[in-house]
Amino acid sequence: MIIITEKLSSTTARAAFIEVESNIRLHITDVGDGRPIVLIHGWPLSDEMYEYQYNALIENNFRAIGISLRGFGQSDKPFGAYDYDTHAQDIKKVLSSLEIKNAVLVGFSMGGAIAIRYVSKYKGAHISRLVLCGAAAPLWTQRADFKYNLPKSAVDDLIGLCYKDRPQLLSDFGKIFSSTETALNAGIRNWLYGINLSASAYATAQSLIALRDTDLRADLTKIAIPTLIMHGKKDKICSFDLAEQMKAGIKNSHLVAFEKSGHSMFLEETQKFNTELIKFAEE
Repeated sequence: MIIITEKLSSTTARAAFIEVESNIRLHITDVGDGRPIVLIHGWPLSDEMYEYQYNALIENNFRAIGISLRGFGQSDKPFGAYDYDTHAQDIKKVLSSLEIKNAVLVGFSMGGAIAIRYVSKYKGAHISRLVLCGAAAPLWTQRADFKYNLPKSAVDDLIGLCYKDRPQLLSDFGKIFSSTETALNAGIRNWLYGINLSASAYATAQSLIALRDTDLRADLTKIAIPTLIMHGKKDKICSFDLAEQMKAGIKNSHLVAFEKSGHSMFLEETQKFNTELIKFAEE
């Protein structure tokens, strides 16, 4: 396993890939110096989604570590498990390899759900603060005792479309990613589409199954570290109701609403997103 310490200078070459399992390497963006901020992307993106966060974090004396989950971006794309436990274990191996301490863990959408499972499963190892951005939690789909967000049947349709016409699935997803279809310009929309297309079809579908079926309500009660919840009021993918449920379930949490944003608050209100993240990380 590749091991890099936290003491690297900004001029030292850092590994772009870390092996988390035999023949499975994850792509890592590791830039800047200072307190580590670990960034976990959403479905079906990669660590590239944080392009407009990396420079802001570097300029404010943070070390930004973006992790592309297995199956996504430039990471290896094996067949096998794509449940939250598998992703959490991969993150643990990366942070252990990099000897990370006192980090801020940031999770967007599915990445937010995985971040919750990581904190619950590993009792906050390597991190001391949590940021949940448009997180697909505590559940992404409705239950008899949970009336929020999408019905399971809607996700079944997405899974079916993934196997039939994945480019169409990604195109449809792009149309509801922001507050309106034109909230992001064509260049940004095309850039996101390209990142989404780089995911494996298998990982794309398997992750939808995990999103559909995983219940994180019990995990919320195990989070004891300070938590910032950022969520778009116009989110069509993870409704604002979910943010309120997370706020109610995590004791030491604070909710910041993005009034103008849909799911893509990190692009629709980039300055506010970066400012809130940096302010929380500096506390």
